[in-house]
Amino acid sequence: MLNLQKHPFAVEAYFESSTILTFAVAKEELEKYVPKPLTLDLYEDKWGFLTIAMVKTKDLRPKGFPKFLGNDFFLIGYRIFVRYQTSTGKNLRGLYILKSETNKLKMELLGNLFTRYAYTTTDISQKIDGHRVEIQSDKSKFTLLYSRKTEGGMKLPVNSVFPSWKEARRFVGPLPFTFEVDQTKNQVLIIEGVRENWTAQPIELITANFDFIDRFNFQHIQLSNAFEIRDVPYYWKKGVFDPC
Repeated sequence: MLNLQKHPFAVEAYFESSTILTFAVAKEELEKYVPKPLTLDLYEDKWGFLTIAMVKTKDLRPKGFPKFLGNDFFLIGYRIFVRYQTSTGKNLRGLYILKSETNKLKMELLGNLFTRYAYTTTDISQKIDGHRVEIQSDKSKFTLLYSRKTEGGMKLPVNSVFPSWKEARRFVGPLPFTFEVDQTKNQVLIIEGVRENWTAQPIELITANFDFIDRFNFQHIQLSNAFEIRDVPYYWKKGVFDPC
């Protein structure tokens, strides 16, 4: 881990919207993508979870800096739900980042300077037409179309592993912690997120195609929940190392 890639300062932003899709993947297929000492956060001891978070941020900046120094970005994170037992015996639940995308080169450069979230720049567009929202990228080959409709009951995705929205909410995110592993120094970097007014609303999927997910060629994968969170102040604390 490079000297600066350790989340050396707190960062704050305003989430105008955060759209989250969670895929259940057979634990035998997903666990190889999680470095030790992290372990999969499992459901029924059978399913691990790979999630996509698509976040429209406003005024992202080092915490305490004035808003006019902030920047607006669209961020996409591909993450796995994991658990970690700290050196003091605490059991933490959080996320491990596989890949991140953004719509601006500035965010790619700064993100890769201070984190190991593997940012790349891509085209990202969002269109809102009434209760319908479309987010898509030609370069990254994904299309998401969903409904925010409030009338009637929202249905879980077809073939969801969850029996109810109540169970599905356990795997929404963002969880309190994100982890990075420095295996050369046998330590885990823990980044804690702090949010306010976090209410995840179910959304109804119409189209959800992601080339990044398809390229894993998982044999047992089920899109299992879809939520949206809007208008949330958020900040990440400075990273803290824990020996493992």
